[in-house]
Amino acid sequence: MGTVKTRRRWIVRTLLGAGLALAVLGVMAYRHPSMAVDQITRFQSWRMGLEQHEIKLGKYRIHYVVSEDPVSGKPGKPLVLVHGLEGRAQDWLQLIPLLTASGYKIYALDLLGFGRSEHPDVDYSIALQEDILRQFIDSQNLQQPDVAGWSMGGWVSLKFAGEHPERVHRLVLMDSAGLKFDAVNVEALRPRNEAELAHMMEVLTPHPKPIPGFLARDIVRNLHSNDWVVGRALKSMFAGQDLMDGKMQTVTMPVLILWGKQDVLTPPTIGEQMHQAMPQSLYIAVDGYGHLAPIEGKEIFAKEVDRFLKADPPLAAGVREVKEGQ
Repeated sequence: MGTVKTRRRWIVRTLLGAGLALAVLGVMAYRHPSMAVDQITRFQSWRMGLEQHEIKLGKYRIHYVVSEDPVSGKPGKPLVLVHGLEGRAQDWLQLIPLLTASGYKIYALDLLGFGRSEHPDVDYSIALQEDILRQFIDSQNLQQPDVAGWSMGGWVSLKFAGEHPERVHRLVLMDSAGLKFDAVNVEALRPRNEAELAHMMEVLTPHPKPIPGFLARDIVRNLHSNDWVVGRALKSMFAGQDLMDGKMQTVTMPVLILWGKQDVLTPPTIGEQMHQAMPQSLYIAVDGYGHLAPIEGKEIFAKEVDRFLKADPPLAAGVREVKEGQ
């Protein structure tokens, strides 16, 4: 009888403890939802088998992830992914499993000043980030990997490919920056309140979803904490020193240019100009998506990237369009 009572007390205490823990977690999720989302993202990364690493490149500490298909047992073909402004390596989380399943070993870094990499007092120029990318590729002993960049990461990757064409096997540019254009919507990336955050989402995607107020306020707080880095990066971009206009003739490897047709942040005209400057390139407009096309259209992007990288001989240059859902 005493044993039964003891067990009952233990069960009650356990349930009360679990209930209290859930209540605490609920309060934390409400007050700091971005922190909860980050923990969920880290758990997803762990379940996917992403290896988290840090390395010292020169003076700076850089965080990166590595992933490959654990089922095949074969070494994957190296593919380096470079995120955009205000981004981080985990922005690729939805694309990575599709790419590793196709036989790639993914290397995705947090650029300097972003994600879990160091945030030093520097200018955050494209030239600096390109040098970080070069050092990172060196550190991983990658002789001639494929390189894919999204938005600002496309600019960084394009600059690297132009300055070191012998170091890149094939190049993929997704809704990339890098050419001079009228950046009328770029300030939307620096929201100061809920209304401006909603506008930022309207700029990023033609399919914006409402964000609950408590989450929106937390997102704005988090973005504001790194706004000084974003400000310096934009100042360097607007200075124009690293623009790639007239500098793409040295990009001689096969190039795939993927673009969300409804992108109003880095409009498709940029991709079209890049295609004209690199006559060996293949330009694909993906209808139904905006600047977040690599995430919202991940199946299309993964399919087109895989097709391009595996083609032997390389795919013919040209222009074509893919519609949402194809």
